Amino acid sequence: MSKKISGLFALLAFLGLSLFLINCGSSSSRPAGVLYVLSQGENNVGSFAIDLGSGRLSLINNTASTCPTLTQTPPIPCGFPESIILDKSGSVAFVLDQGDPAHVDSQGIPSPISPMVYAYSVNSNGSLTATGTPVKVGASIDNDPLTADTATAMTPDPSGNFLFVISEGADSPPNGCAAPQPPANGCPAISVFSTQSGSANLTPVVGSPFILGRVPTSLAAAVGPNGTLLYVTSNKDFAGINDNQISAFNVDASGVVTPQTNSPYVTGSVPTAVLAVQTTPTGGSGGLFVYVANSGSGSGANSVSIFQVCTQLNATCAAQDVTPTNNTLIPVGNPVSVGLNPVAMTVDPTNNFLYVVNHGSSTLSAFRINPTTGELSALNPSSVSTGSSPVAITMHSSGKFLYVSNNASSNISGFDVSTTNGALSNATNVTSSAQPSGLVAK
Repeated sequence: MSKKISGLFALLAFLGLSLFLINCGSSSSRPAGVLYVLSQGENNVGSFAIDLGSGRLSLINNTASTCPTLTQTPPIPCGFPESIILDKSGSVAFVLDQGDPAHVDSQGIPSPISPMVYAYSVNSNGSLTATGTPVKVGASIDNDPLTADTATAMTPDPSGNFLFVISEGADSPPNGCAAPQPPANGCPAISVFSTQSGSANLTPVVGSPFILGRVPTSLAAAVGPNGTLLYVTSNKDFAGINDNQISAFNVDASGVVTPQTNSPYVTGSVPTAVLAVQTTPTGGSGGLFVYVANSGSGSGANSVSIFQVCTQLNATCAAQDVTPTNNTLIPVGNPVSVGLNPVAMTVDPTNNFLYVVNHGSSTLSAFRINPTTGELSALNPSSVSTGSSPVAITMHSSGKFLYVSNNASSNISGFDVSTTNGALSNATNVTSSAQPSGLVAK
């Protein structure tokens, strides 16, 4: 009898050890989920494994540099890393570096650093390896202080064919920036690159960069009836006059960007983030809606403006609103109040819930989206606290976990998300490299 029991214990011990080894191998070498976080204080990308049972984070490494020229002697600053995205395959990451228009070389000569996009391959253990050649964005001339540029944001084309990047242009853009054929140097612009799934190569499309007459602050892309729709917010024109607007563009199959007929449209004060959301309610008619976060102190400040995009004829969209060159934006109700200085937004994978990062109040506002009208109604709780000065947000593709980077407290806030009602709970904070900024989960 004792021999049988001993044999049973031995078998159980072997199985337990086997399961332990399997679990250790899967979590350490092939994490089921990964969060990538940019650091503006240390110019690196942190890779964190996501426990898909609890959403908790554990550091894989933070050795991927976002500024390779820091290894030079003397070191040359590259500016802050701004945002990070993954391609559709999840095997390539792209990082946007703002550039440094104020850089002065060792002889005291102004020598601005152009904004760039860096590419990385995603390794099997979740870490990143720099690959390919960084590409310049914007319309500046290297080392020319009169055309010094700063990149603002980037977003992928929903089809995966293009990458869009906006840049502010010089502090004093040329007067010709709003003309039909303006000089490119120093003008605000949209840079467009063709991409292929799984490839780190970025190829500028013909005509890129496309010049803007307003200084851009954020952008979003959506699938439209005649190609890709691109939305760019601005809070001043090239002459520095406040305008608080959102501009709409068509992007054709070759990547050429063309302004829409009725664009631009008025937003609230100082729009800082934009998100395009396609709803698909069960048993009903959905639509395409654009949400704009307004962070200024003027009219419509600390709010989210809502627009319906006219992609088909209905009670609010007439024939002239849905032509091949125009998909009119129709305001939906009044702007909805959020916390102080909203700067970033995201939705869950079902496009039923919207979350807004409030930089000034260190909170996160949460809403349910009406899939038919696009209207927002506050969740319970309507807001939760984050770390200090949050700047970016992302959600895991499971829809169960949401993460926010807190620039001033140098940590990441994580939340459990109810897939039923969108409610946020079980907040945790994990230390990151200094001054985290953009982040993305897979």
